[in-house]
Amino acid sequence: MKKLLFGFTLILGFSGGALGADSLVSEDSETCIECHASLHPGIVKDWLKSAHAKVSPAQALNKPKLERRISVEKVPEHLANKAIGCAECHTMNEGTHQDSFEHNDYQVHTVVTPNDCAVCHEAEARQYQKNLMSKARTILLENPVYMDLMTQINGTHRLEDKEIIVIPPNADTNADACLYCHGTKVEMEGLKTVDSDMGEMEVPILSGWPNQGVGRLNPDGTTGSCSACHVRHQYSIEMARRPYTCSECHKGPDVPAYAVYQVSKHGNIHSTHNKEWDFRAVPWKVGKDFTAPTCGACHVSLLVGEDGEIVAERTHQMNNRSTWRLFGVPYAHPHPKSSDTSTIRNKAGLPLPTELTGEPVSQFLIDAKEQQQRRDAMKTICLSCHGNGWVDGHFERLENTIATTNEMTLTSTKILITAWDKGVAKGLEHHDSIFNDVIEKKWTEQWLFYANSARLASAMAGADYGVFANGRWYLSKNIQEMLDYIHMRE
Repeated sequence: MKKLLFGFTLILGFSGGALGADSLVSEDSETCIECHASLHPGIVKDWLKSAHAKVSPAQALNKPKLERRISVEKVPEHLANKAIGCAECHTMNEGTHQDSFEHNDYQVHTVVTPNDCAVCHEAEARQYQKNLMSKARTILLENPVYMDLMTQINGTHRLEDKEIIVIPPNADTNADACLYCHGTKVEMEGLKTVDSDMGEMEVPILSGWPNQGVGRLNPDGTTGSCSACHVRHQYSIEMARRPYTCSECHKGPDVPAYAVYQVSKHGNIHSTHNKEWDFRAVPWKVGKDFTAPTCGACHVSLLVGEDGEIVAERTHQMNNRSTWRLFGVPYAHPHPKSSDTSTIRNKAGLPLPTELTGEPVSQFLIDAKEQQQRRDAMKTICLSCHGNGWVDGHFERLENTIATTNEMTLTSTKILITAWDKGVAKGLEHHDSIFNDVIEKKWTEQWLFYANSARLASAMAGADYGVFANGRWYLSKNIQEMLDYIHMRE
């Protein structure tokens, strides 16, 4: 009885009072709420705070174009004048969802996908598919080099006859590790009967669930998860704009973007003044709604100046303002043309966008013209607060950092190849892992941790992090230790 009363109280929490004829909420979603308000009050409370609960698609389309959070020009008639609630999302595109199951006379699916969101947010869903993030799972699992690294990291190490034996990780270990961010494959394996407060009911058995990874492979065949950034069920634009959301995966030491941001001047301003900022305004006005960039300001948001002039168009292709791919690879290089990098092969046949000696595999990468267009797009954002001299100087330093860190990685690669040639470690020609020897692990740290840190610190004006915290000091120290290792083993 207490649960039902609590659920009724939640229902009364709608802005329009008790659900009735004038409510935005559809009858189907009302049916869902009648039970879930008591069973899952946190979900319902969260949704009640969302724009989905308060604004219908028709009302969203009536807003001036720059103020819209919806990208289609027309929505299906049955959705137009209702709130986007439980039923609207979890029964959408029923025929494409392999995870659909009968639930209280509705065909419901658990996993809401980008294709479902695209009914109202078509441009965002389309742009997102051009991201490396949308193919993060594929990029990892269909690249034998990265798979080898993941096995060495996640595998269980055992000592047998004075040798280390690596037992490959199981699905749960990978899901709890690399695939938490890269994305699992969610599949329907059948149904099971469970006891609930409403009696026995059948629910789906989903492998790879739960997961909100950016490159998740969904039961409807789509890739990606909007809730990686717009966490369900509030789907808040404010949350997506705050750096804490990006920090969930971009924390380091392999991708230390958030760590760098915290110690940068921009991060300092954010820490001091963010309570005064308006993270919900659309469009986002530079200098009024916020006074220093966050990840969202540089890579995603629709930004305008004081007079409403567009500084940057909203995009969910997060790399189209980025000239260089800075992390996750041995050498920084121009961004790939395709979001699916698993098809890339260098001259050695390795699925890497550069040779082991650093030369880019140019046919798979954007050209100099596209690089300049992306550089100009990012500079335009910087120029909203800084003069040309400041901005040009910043980008010149970044280019220098890319060149010097690539050279430091090349030096470590030459030392590693020397170790292979001398038989100090087993390499590619021995068909052995290139991540399982001490010197190979140190080579991996050279680019995966230290070069990444120095480059991101340079790109995000967090220089000290890229010196002693995890950057240039370790780049030079690591080279010496790699060489000393060879001398000791000769």
